[in-house]
Amino acid sequence: MQPTPAGIPGPGGSSNAAGTPAGQRSPRTRVSKEGRKEPWGLRGQGAEASRCQMDDAFLLPIGLNSPPPGLTQCILGCMSWITCLASFLRTQAHQVLFNTCRCKLLFQKLMENTGVLVLCIFGFWILSMQLPSKMEVWQDDSIRGPLQSLRMYQEKVRDHTGEIQDLRGNMNQLIAKLQEMEAMSDEQKMAKKIMKMIQGDYIEKPDFALKSIGASIDFEQTSATYNHDKARSYWNWIRLWNYAQPPDVILEPNVTPGNCWAFSGDRGQVTIRLAQKVYLSNLTLQHIPKTISLSGSLDSAPKDFVVYGMEGSPREEVFLGVFQFQPENIIQMFQLQNQPSRTFGAVKVKISSNWGNPRFTCLYRVRVHGSVTPPRDQPMSPYPERD
Repeated sequence: MQPTPAGIPGPGGSSNAAGTPAGQRSPRTRVSKEGRKEPWGLRGQGAEASRCQMDDAFLLPIGLNSPPPGLTQCILGCMSWITCLASFLRTQAHQVLFNTCRCKLLFQKLMENTGVLVLCIFGFWILSMQLPSKMEVWQDDSIRGPLQSLRMYQEKVRDHTGEIQDLRGNMNQLIAKLQEMEAMSDEQKMAKKIMKMIQGDYIEKPDFALKSIGASIDFEQTSATYNHDKARSYWNWIRLWNYAQPPDVILEPNVTPGNCWAFSGDRGQVTIRLAQKVYLSNLTLQHIPKTISLSGSLDSAPKDFVVYGMEGSPREEVFLGVFQFQPENIIQMFQLQNQPSRTFGAVKVKISSNWGNPRFTCLYRVRVHGSVTPPRDQPMSPYPERD
């Protein structure tokens, strides 16, 4: 036997838990603010009934404080609960199905759009592959003719461009060759000028002390030649010949290293018989340059010297000037300080020092300039004649 809930009559019509007989309702009371129980009035009973109905609407189909329901009411309450649960489950199922269908529709639309896009791309690719060939087929003769002529013109322009470049290269080569020829001509001119300088042609004055026209050396009025052991040739201690150059070598235009007249020490003299009597004006000394000197120095070159004019018998010496030779200038022409209005048949060059060689002094070439006829403006001689 299960216990009967409170307020519900048992099967035998017994009373409820409060001791009220069955079929009678027990008086209801309420608790006041002071904690006392007071009976419900009509007004209080109406408010309580409305409150119970509101609670029953949200909580249970049957109010807890209502009179005990019957079996039918219990069945109806269960059915209402089942109906609410079924409605809730149906609503949730509808929402799930709606979301699933919406996702499916979105996916379907996306696939349709993707397929359309792929088809468009494929069609564009096919069109781009086939369009040039179709355009070439569609071209008629009126278009192909100008295109072919344009291509031919471009090829001709390219050919002419190559020819122009070849011509430009040839022109550059010709210009380079012309420049080389000009440089060679300049070098040849310079070489000729140097040869003239070496030969003395640039002086452009007649040389009356040239051996080829009759000039000679007066050995009686000339210092002895410097004899060195290396300038002699021996055979079994017997001297055969001497390699030292004679004094008349200074009257020849061949000025090369070693082809000079040397005298001992730094003081000496040489007397030159001129080819004919002349009015003297200048005297030129020539020496080799330092660059071709075998010793690498010019210490054997003459430095201070005096020039005399000689004429008559016994020989009369007339002072013509005192000078100094600078070896840096290989050819130096000196204007005579005294130019008397008379002719001379010989010239004496008296050397008083050299540029540092204590053993010998070398003379390579001596030239004497003047004129056969008396000069028009003959300067007065500031120097007296010397015997």
